[in-house]
Amino acid sequence: MLRFAPGARAPTAGSIVLLPGAQQRLEDFVAAGFVRAMHERDVAFELILADPQPAHLTDRAWIDRLRDELALLARRSGRPVWLGGISLGAFMALRFAAGFAAAVDGLCLIAPYLGSRIVAAEIARHAALHAWEPGPLADEDDERHIWRYVRDLGPRSPRLFLGLGRQDRFADTQRLLARALPAASCLTLEGGHEWPVWRQLWDNFLERYLRVQAAARRTQS
Repeated sequence: MLRFAPGARAPTAGSIVLLPGAQQRLEDFVAAGFVRAMHERDVAFELILADPQPAHLTDRAWIDRLRDELALLARRSGRPVWLGGISLGAFMALRFAAGFAAAVDGLCLIAPYLGSRIVAAEIARHAALHAWEPGPLADEDDERHIWRYVRDLGPRSPRLFLGLGRQDRFADTQRLLARALPAASCLTLEGGHEWPVWRQLWDNFLERYLRVQAAARRTQS
């Protein structure tokens, strides 16, 4: 399920696993310059691309498989592991964290798809996300698991970056998510649901989080 991006393996300060969005190929991340951006900044993280099969998305096997592979990755390297994604991939990253937050050190959510607007409207009727109570949840109720996870974020939760385009077609639900997060964790740029915007958001994430973390590890070693 996990594949190292071409040219991305090197002595590192940590790893970041990215989940692709719907109809995205893993090679799209490379073509869009995600690996090149890391090298240009001397981030010293390795980029790993997850490749869940379509059947795994419906039978939910991807959650357990990703948990097992991330656990192996963390034990092997002894370094921080971030999980992120674009659009549906960001949704999957949030859903994974809702079940196994301790398995990751941070989340990079770029233009996340956040499910139907039905649940978002249910939440928006409250003054704040903290006032929303979803009640008992079935395992397959992914959207409410995600929003409950965001509601309950605390000091021990993974670090989180949310990036979105102001004209993104999912911007209404993304803004709802942004209001529940610290302002310093969020970035909004001009643009829609498209690779040029996602690349700019990726660049900012690298500067804000991974480059700083890599530099800190070099100082400590």
